[in-house]
Amino acid sequence: MSTPRLTPYLTFNGNCRQAMAFYQQCLGGELMVQTFEGTPAAEHVAPEALQNVMHSALTTADMVLMASDSGLGPVAKGDMISLSVNCQSPEEIQRLFSLLSAGGTITMPLQDTFWGATFGMFADQFGIDWMLNYDKPQ
Repeated sequence: MSTPRLTPYLTFNGNCRQAMAFYQQCLGGELMVQTFEGTPAAEHVAPEALQNVMHSALTTADMVLMASDSGLGPVAKGDMISLSVNCQSPEEIQRLFSLLSAGGTITMPLQDTFWGATFGMFADQFGIDWMLNYDKPQ
């Protein structure tokens, strides 16, 4: 079994695109940005937030930094960082979700997503926010 990849995931209050462009200037790499507009998530955000970032990733040879704008209300310092694990199999995401969320609060149960993955979110028993993702084979 391979070790899952752990990635920091930042959440912003509407200035994600600006922040990620700044990080790209500083760190280099390739930046991918997807807005809420045109996705099934668009129905869950206010019309004025459709151009906000639903997901972005800055990728270099040595790191991946992911981020989005909050679509569910403002975030404050302390809730702006989650840990994201990209799992390698359906069994791994089930196992890690079960183990890490024990005694915590599940905010999104594991479910299939429109981006072709199984995904879930929770705060563990110590208050740390986690996102687990398994990209299904195409």
